[in-house]
Amino acid sequence: MDLFNIYNYLSEEIVRQMVRVLLIFIISIPVLLIFRGWARRFFTKKYAPHYGMLAGKVVFYSGIILMIITVLGQLGISLAPLLAGAGIVGVALGFASQTSVSNIISGLFLIAEQPFKVDDIINVGGTIGIVMSIDVLSVKLRTFDNKFVRIPNETIIKTEVTNLTRFPIRRFDAKVSVAYKEDIEKVREILLDVAQKNQYSLSDPEPQIIFNAFGSSSIDLDFRIWAPVDEWLLVKNSIQEEIKKQFDEKGIEIPFPHVSFYTGSESKPLSIELVKNSETLEQDTD
Repeated sequence: MDLFNIYNYLSEEIVRQMVRVLLIFIISIPVLLIFRGWARRFFTKKYAPHYGMLAGKVVFYSGIILMIITVLGQLGISLAPLLAGAGIVGVALGFASQTSVSNIISGLFLIAEQPFKVDDIINVGGTIGIVMSIDVLSVKLRTFDNKFVRIPNETIIKTEVTNLTRFPIRRFDAKVSVAYKEDIEKVREILLDVAQKNQYSLSDPEPQIIFNAFGSSSIDLDFRIWAPVDEWLLVKNSIQEEIKKQFDEKGIEIPFPHVSFYTGSESKPLSIELVKNSETLEQDTD
């Protein structure tokens, strides 16, 4: 066989290999996407959204690895040296990525324990947001001012986590202060009427009014109202607005702090204006 025939043979063989590799990519990628979508939908429906996301990633990346192995086999590349090299690199990476390993283990604990799931609202170390995903290394949150926050799984395992939407109902505690001269029974009736007429407030559990303390300038009450978790913010806003409106209409005084100003002996006196019977009297303090 002369050089020309050898060249033609090699060229045809390379073309055949490239065609086979191209067919593997064309067939494998759509199939992987279909299986990933199916796994995500199945596990989301049967268990929880974060299980669906994790299953989809496992299926997709496992398929990618198999596809790469198949392509290397078609190209005639031996996997033995690659596996040996991967073993050495894996040992080195293992020592260098202890934090990542800790996050992976913590992620497995989170998935098993399920303290929260995708779309829950959680508070982690003062950061409040909606859970976007629960991955092997971290949890992704979207805050209410539309910021993206990534929290390592190890941090979540070691930190107190508050799930604000775990249960179907939630209580709002309104701090209400009234003047000492007010009739507490009348105030109680007004507050209960406000809760009864509020469209978001629940009647079961019943609203509660707790006498909290004798304050320095007011009587302090705790007004506790229950609402569906999805309407908690609506209750918070509407209840407090209605309390202010009803107190103004019923003549209930809401005390507030008073401040006295002193300018000092070396400062200019403050100008005081007194208004009485439509006549204005001006007096400068000494």
